[in-house]
Amino acid sequence: MTTLQSVPALGTHPAAGSLPSRAETREQLSKATYDLLVIGGGILGISTAWHAAQSGLRVALVDAGDFAGATSSASSKLLHGGLRYLQTGAVKLVAENHFERRAVSRQVAPHLANPLTFYLPVYKGGPHGAAKLGAGVFAYSALSAFGDGVGHLLSPAKAAQDVPELRTDNLKAVAVYGDDQMNDARMALMTVRAAVDAGATVLNHAEVTGLRFTRGRVTGAELKDRTTGDEFGVSARLVLNATGPWVDHLRRMEDPNAAPSIRLSKGAHLVLKRTSPWKAALATPIDKYRITFALPWEDMLLLGTTDEEYEGDPGQVEVTEKDTAQILDEAAFSIRDQQLSRDLITYSFAGLRVLPGGPGDTSKAKRETVVTEGRGGMLSVAGGKWTTFRHIGRTVMKKLEQLPGHPLGEDYEPVSALPKRLPLPGIANPNAVAHRLLVDGPAPGPRMAADTAKHLATHYGSLSFDIARMANENPELARRIHPDAPEIWAQVAYARDHEWAETADDVLRRRTTLTIRGLATDEIRAGVESMLRK
Repeated sequence: MTTLQSVPALGTHPAAGSLPSRAETREQLSKATYDLLVIGGGILGISTAWHAAQSGLRVALVDAGDFAGATSSASSKLLHGGLRYLQTGAVKLVAENHFERRAVSRQVAPHLANPLTFYLPVYKGGPHGAAKLGAGVFAYSALSAFGDGVGHLLSPAKAAQDVPELRTDNLKAVAVYGDDQMNDARMALMTVRAAVDAGATVLNHAEVTGLRFTRGRVTGAELKDRTTGDEFGVSARLVLNATGPWVDHLRRMEDPNAAPSIRLSKGAHLVLKRTSPWKAALATPIDKYRITFALPWEDMLLLGTTDEEYEGDPGQVEVTEKDTAQILDEAAFSIRDQQLSRDLITYSFAGLRVLPGGPGDTSKAKRETVVTEGRGGMLSVAGGKWTTFRHIGRTVMKKLEQLPGHPLGEDYEPVSALPKRLPLPGIANPNAVAHRLLVDGPAPGPRMAADTAKHLATHYGSLSFDIARMANENPELARRIHPDAPEIWAQVAYARDHEWAETADDVLRRRTTLTIRGLATDEIRAGVESMLRK
């Protein structure tokens, strides 16, 4: 068992190439005038900052919490075309989603995304028939140019071999299709890193306390560093509000009379230990519009999601007993009881989808991105899907290009001229990276464990070699943080020096998988906090 005494001793000197200190970043932010200030470090804001920096703009990005600390790390972890959109006739949307999904998983971040086979069980008396779903998955795969194989029907017996916990009573057939999966927090962090590599200045845990105005126009923001209490400001020619569930809160800073522009839908998920290996995911129709997912993810099983309107404080969203019961009840349509024991739950989380304002059932609302301009000139962006995060960044930049007065300056390179599939940092074949980590381990000394090598390769890509080097130079950092997880202590030091980790939750929840595995004990939390202070 990991104890406080076993936390590695680490010098106070950060590794070469480390990030500037928070004080240095605050000073940089307060002294410069930026072309674009992005407020909100979810994936929409991060993607926009990345594209803006690529275009030659001087960009600042701030967030009141951690990068991807709210909605963007509370997704279903999927890059997908949106099978259910076919039912509404949104063929073009599905094709566009597939294009973006393939670009991310094949060219932009193959080290952070992996293909996932989905089984869609057809039960007697269910909302859809086998013929309909068979035709649906064929059309879905056709819109993806059959890049994931041909959607087809499978026998219940074969599906049960791949998913041992599949409930086979009254199971008529199983429809098969392909999509992709990711660790959303890691994907977001790599995109932040890409934005910084392109020249952006970023700071998390920096709360906006007010906006700056010049002759009625929003020209920056007043901020407070939540880690130190220091107050400072940032000036910018353009300000983008990408605060997700808090978008209307910031709009009211610009205009106290601003009408609500969005509504929120809560999506809850459960993480459980798996009772057996799964070779595919389940997507089970609950009714005509909703699907419940059971996804093998990070050696665990991810169940969800719910979809209900949310009107409370976005910062207080949580999984309730009602949510837990609903998720388990819906999962029981297709999963055997032994896999759904509450004793297997290691973690639960809830996020908020940002939807355009208006009436109607949130489960039927379009997941579209809306860009609006306030009376002070601040642009606000809200909504959208994780799958299309690059497209959203380009969309916002095109909106900026259309503003009167050419506010982006003479050095601006139009987003249409940028490389179409610029990769994220660390791009590499994760299998090759894992192999090299095993072959090139420290000598003398024990080799890196296979599960650790695979974990590093699929969360950092080629940047894994930097972590391995730290572990080689300090064997204490090569030790596991917890015996039941693949992470090693070098990842904590790396998160501190290279990934903007400031709190234990930053590390345990978003830069590693220890929290979702139910392994973030008080001792480990204290050890991580100690290392972050060094």
